[in-house]
Amino acid sequence: MNVLNLVHAFFGDGAHWHGYDGIPTRLAEHVTYSLEALLIAAVIGLPVGLVTGHYGRGGNALALIATAGRALPSFGLLVLMVLWIGLGLVPVMIPLVVLAVPPILVTTYEAVRTVDPSPVDAARGLGMSEARVLFRVEVPVALPLILSGLRTAAVQIISTATIAAYVGLGGLGRYIIDGLYQRDYEKVVGGAALVAGLALVTLLLFWAAFRLTVSRGVRRSA
Repeated sequence: MNVLNLVHAFFGDGAHWHGYDGIPTRLAEHVTYSLEALLIAAVIGLPVGLVTGHYGRGGNALALIATAGRALPSFGLLVLMVLWIGLGLVPVMIPLVVLAVPPILVTTYEAVRTVDPSPVDAARGLGMSEARVLFRVEVPVALPLILSGLRTAAVQIISTATIAAYVGLGGLGRYIIDGLYQRDYEKVVGGAALVAGLALVTLLLFWAAFRLTVSRGVRRSA
């Protein structure tokens, strides 16, 4: 059977739409893991990227952190965390957050650093505080690049969150892991198709966020 036939057979099987192993349940688990990891990574990466970008300091350190974070193998880190912490959600969240922080951190830093200094200097000349300069002048202009960093992190998390199944958790990776163990390639292909589809939906959501939150003038320049 080719891939399209496997996909059609997987989604056409009514048993895959009900129960604890049904598509709605696994999809909800996968989205939950992904959102939690993205939120934690954003809470870490955005403030640091904004502050360092605003003051223009720490660029080399951020580049080093990003390189180190990208070099760490997510699955290897998962195994290490399981051996250290034990089973559960925490050892899954750690590699996902480590994977997501670098693109958010570095892109946010670069986004703020590339803002035209003329309006920034003008805002300071009007007596604005540094916080108001950052959030009133720099962030609106830098928002397209900031969103691109969040988008990259979100897609990477969704693609990698399948590792949760290796430690007995749910998510769409359950289909891939169980399918390989059972030699049920219909389930493997179906799970992979769901992950790819969720990544595409995520891209569409970030495109909609870009259209809704970025001003028209900034969109043109972006």
